[in-house]
Amino acid sequence: MEGNYLISTNFNDTAFVINVPKIKFGMNTTKEVGKDAVGLKIKNALVVVGPRLKDSKQFHDVLSSLSESGINYAVFDEVKTEPDDENLTKGYEAIKGKKIDGLISFGGGSTIDTAKILNLLYKYPRDINDYINKPIGKGMIPEGDLLPHIAIPTTAGTGSETTNVTIFDVERLHVKTGISNPFIRPSLAIIDPVNTLTMPPKVTASTGLDVLNHAIESYTSHPYTARPPVASPDERPVYSGSTPIGDLFGLQAIEWVHKYLRRAFADPLDLEARYYMTMGASIAGMGFGHVGVHIPHAMAYPIAGMIKKWHPDDYDFGYPISPHGISTAIPAAYVFRYLSKFVPERFADVLTALGYDTEGMSAEDIGDTLYGYYIDLLHALKIPDNLSDLDFTSSDIEKLVDGTMAQQRLIGLSPKKIDKSDIEFLFKEAMGR
Repeated sequence: MEGNYLISTNFNDTAFVINVPKIKFGMNTTKEVGKDAVGLKIKNALVVVGPRLKDSKQFHDVLSSLSESGINYAVFDEVKTEPDDENLTKGYEAIKGKKIDGLISFGGGSTIDTAKILNLLYKYPRDINDYINKPIGKGMIPEGDLLPHIAIPTTAGTGSETTNVTIFDVERLHVKTGISNPFIRPSLAIIDPVNTLTMPPKVTASTGLDVLNHAIESYTSHPYTARPPVASPDERPVYSGSTPIGDLFGLQAIEWVHKYLRRAFADPLDLEARYYMTMGASIAGMGFGHVGVHIPHAMAYPIAGMIKKWHPDDYDFGYPISPHGISTAIPAAYVFRYLSKFVPERFADVLTALGYDTEGMSAEDIGDTLYGYYIDLLHALKIPDNLSDLDFTSSDIEKLVDGTMAQQRLIGLSPKKIDKSDIEFLFKEAMGR
């Protein structure tokens, strides 16, 4: 677990910043949200929830806790799984006239990300494109703090409750991108493993794979000291590249996913597995939230944005969808095999966290072993191992490559300098046939 972190010259940056919210972790802590909201001086809350959870017992516990603490609330349930810029803009139009001094989000990454964007647009109204990351948008930073936001995740995957990042589709471009800035993260994350017990198997699989990808990508990102120096601290990016602290979070999350994801998939009521998957999701979020992710996520965004007709089990929303974790997991197997030859020592550490003895392994052995592990995991979770099974064909490669190359914020974190030919090769590999 080593990195070139002590390099200090006039040609590189020498600092990184970790922004995480206050975190409350434990069984049934959801019922304490009212007291927590009072502590944040929230009197009129916007409660953001997806349509599938609004009638759940857990969500009624949230509303009851708010009522018992004397907090007024309005419920926003027009949350789209894998949200898009048009859907988010409509959501803001629906809430902009309401009296709101804080937000509560209850749901998966799509719900928490929706709340982050609604908070941003409500506090500092602008065209959403002004805030979208460059080069797709203008990458503008809000003037200051947003309203208090309590995030209560019901999945174990995205880590959105701990990050300064949101992810969504840009409809006109058929590509995923996002908004990242130091102010968008929630004020408090309430992480209650009980809330994940009702996750269907395919949602468990997809979100758990997202944790694994967050952890491996952040651990294998180029070191933060590989960045050029910044003229001002305000210019330092949210995603820094790998750091010693991010390394600790990433390796521990890899170990927990390896031990517990299959168990959570096989038995939704395995409370120990749910406990450590939620913990793993959050620490992986704290890791990649300041370190960043790289090629698998960059490739995932156009995959999700260009999906045509695939409908995975447990995601029957009436429209085609490639869930985020699945979109990242399919290319990850091929990307990690490809990149391992350039930084074999980092990928050897990943294999060690997965329980392998890497002594004597060549760089090629490391890549092949990790590829084999990943493909076996996809099969165990009943996830496709190639893009052809998601109805992509070779005729889609050019647009997939272009959509990936637009994600320069992520591509720049790769341990190898990546160009268009690399991405084209990887998509051909991932197509499968």
